[in-house]
Amino acid sequence: MFITFEGIDGSGKSTQIELLARRLEMQKHEVLIVREPGGTQISERIRDLLLDMRHGEMNAHTELLLFSASRSQLVIERIIPALRRGTVVIADRFHDSTTAYQGYGRGLDITAIDHVHAMATHGLMPDLSVFLDIPIEESLRRRDDRSGQRDRMESADHAFFERVQNGYRFIASTSPARFRVIDGTPPADDVAETIWGWVVAGLEKASV
Repeated sequence: MFITFEGIDGSGKSTQIELLARRLEMQKHEVLIVREPGGTQISERIRDLLLDMRHGEMNAHTELLLFSASRSQLVIERIIPALRRGTVVIADRFHDSTTAYQGYGRGLDITAIDHVHAMATHGLMPDLSVFLDIPIEESLRRRDDRSGQRDRMESADHAFFERVQNGYRFIASTSPARFRVIDGTPPADDVAETIWGWVVAGLEKASV
């Protein structure tokens, strides 16, 4: 089973991924956690380029292609082999992030992005995508609470994140068979319990 977590920065993806992975492992499932961009030696090098504050001049098309190059390597090198072994793969972001950030956020053509996705994902689609929906203000507060400097993507303005958030909501509404949307502001354990129910249903369906 291939599960992806989506949402703006500070939505709680990392926490929910950790809680889900721990619960799956307690049920004797082999679990692989990957992140985007990153997850392979090549993809991590690309991540450094994408998030480096010194690259403020990077244009949106370059951003799109770099994210997609990182994804392509990750899919071929790690995700597909793991799925073939029967491993549950949990990804912190996948192609929907690119649609939301570079498409709705940066304003690139969605149809063109979909064509790039077709190459970068090698035809792989998540079985379940969880969108953690939180207010922009809560995202900013959580990011301010973190230690360390914001990266290049996190440093975008409020209007950009509003476009990204609305993009995610539209993507989720047009893919109801795959997407599950949840309010990310309640206590983490409560959110995790709802997500667990969706994952169990997906695992049962896959085993039929």
